[in-house]
Amino acid sequence: MKEKRCTGCSRVLPLEQFAANRSRPDGLQVRCRQCVAEYGAQHYRRRQEALGKAVREKVHVPPGYKECRGCGQIKPHSEWHRNATASDGLATRCKPCRAEQGRADHLKRSYGLTEAERDEMIASQAGVCTICLKAPAVHVDHCHETGRVRGVLCFNCNAAIGQLGDDPDTLRRAIAYLEGNAWKPTLVAPGVYQLPS
Repeated sequence: MKEKRCTGCSRVLPLEQFAANRSRPDGLQVRCRQCVAEYGAQHYRRRQEALGKAVREKVHVPPGYKECRGCGQIKPHSEWHRNATASDGLATRCKPCRAEQGRADHLKRSYGLTEAERDEMIASQAGVCTICLKAPAVHVDHCHETGRVRGVLCFNCNAAIGQLGDDPDTLRRAIAYLEGNAWKPTLVAPGVYQLPS
């Protein structure tokens, strides 16, 4: 087996440990693959620090695990969504971090709110739904015509006003009905009904 001495670490290693370099007489790099990788990482770190950018420390990750770029935890592959375009076939963030990012993106995209702004609204409502005043406020309510955010409601109250079409007149009739005053239409001509005012 042919061997060669690395000029970086001074170890004598098999030729497979050296990358190709056609400009050298023996056709191989003078440093082993490990030394080249370490030198490249140090050079990259120095360049990034000179630009004022932070460089993440390389962490040992056992096989079958991956480090999450969101939370920094090392988790098994089962905690990741698939991503066919990634080199390892997995997403860059774990499932919980992706879900959290998805919720934040949904708030911004749908309502123009950050999570901090939503939490501030909930705090101003003392943490409860502004309609029933009992259940926790968890669903952002908005006008479907203008897109204006009205408040944060519980699931039931948000669903109820949505099912009634966000129509104040329908809601008033529902209130009257609950109070025992049914709004019944009056027949004024064949096929013509008049609603009470």
